[in-house]
Amino acid sequence: MLKFEVLHQSKKSTARVGRIHTPHGIIDTPNFVAVGTNGTIKALDSATVTEIGLQLMFCNTYHLLLQPGTKIIKEAGGLHDFINRKLPIITDSGGFQVFSLAYGSVADELKSRGTKNSGNLVQKINEEGVLFRSYRDGSKFLLTPETSIQAQKDLGADIIIPFDELPPYHIKEDSLKLSLARTHRWEKRSLDAHLKNRNDQAMYAVVHGGINLDMRKESCETLTKLDFDGYAIGGSMGKNKDEMYSILSHTLPLLPKEKPNHLLGIGDLDSIDAGIPLGIDTFDSSYPTRAARHGVALTWNGPLKLTQASCATTFSPIDKNCTCPTCKQCNLAYIHHLFKAKELSALSLATIHNLHFMVEYMADIREKITQDLI
Repeated sequence: MLKFEVLHQSKKSTARVGRIHTPHGIIDTPNFVAVGTNGTIKALDSATVTEIGLQLMFCNTYHLLLQPGTKIIKEAGGLHDFINRKLPIITDSGGFQVFSLAYGSVADELKSRGTKNSGNLVQKINEEGVLFRSYRDGSKFLLTPETSIQAQKDLGADIIIPFDELPPYHIKEDSLKLSLARTHRWEKRSLDAHLKNRNDQAMYAVVHGGINLDMRKESCETLTKLDFDGYAIGGSMGKNKDEMYSILSHTLPLLPKEKPNHLLGIGDLDSIDAGIPLGIDTFDSSYPTRAARHGVALTWNGPLKLTQASCATTFSPIDKNCTCPTCKQCNLAYIHHLFKAKELSALSLATIHNLHFMVEYMADIREKITQDLI
């Protein structure tokens, strides 16, 4: 079962260094969690991800439910055996994806694009759950708190998430209140289903309330009364980073200090730098792997566009002090060439570097916290 210990509390801020103990190993906190949507970090195999030192990986229940199916993964011995990963895994409930189908993604909502790409995939939303069609073959799925938890039991991740509703950013206050109440009922049903068979898994509650600070407080008060192992902060976090920081500053002090917390879906460097002093323990994001696929390398001097002309005749690594396999073996001119030639190896090499950078970046942050510099 999950155990959390705080090793050092900063004297300068709310930042802390800790350890999350899981059946598949330790997660040092604060830490970055890479997203492996379909059970893989895009462009990498599990052995390489382990070599990089990524302690926690995020996989998406919605996508794995549709392909290959969670029952097949269960037959394989669970997600760890299926993808050959020995280290910890966290899975979400599928709620984010199905409500993105219904309402549009957060980015779409902020840009007022709404549901233009939904294609009527969501058939029904009611108290029971969400009925939707697979984007792959049109087959129908009913996702409820109970079926979401059963799917995550089949997957066998170390940390799982209760089923929740993700309302759009532009939602009226009375509708947000109704959504929050339903989310709390769904999270309680999810927890009840989980507690019938813990399966050596931990469950994080998801704090909601949109940009309404009173509802954020209500969500914390409701969920902290229940037997959750940790807390994830989700829902709409505002239209800009200042609004997000305000929400986090208000929410984090309301959560128990003896349990870990997680910021869902946000993990760019600016957000990490701002979130660490507030006391966030883990962040998940596709930011570094997506940046790699777009030819952007992360460095201590800022992002580097690998396709820019100056890289074509630079015969040194991305970072001379980096110890990742990419920087040990390749120079910038070669990586630049691979991107220009549209070789798939370019994506792998850049992804390896960016994930290694994130591992080192978080280790540096932990060291600074122990020195009370953050």
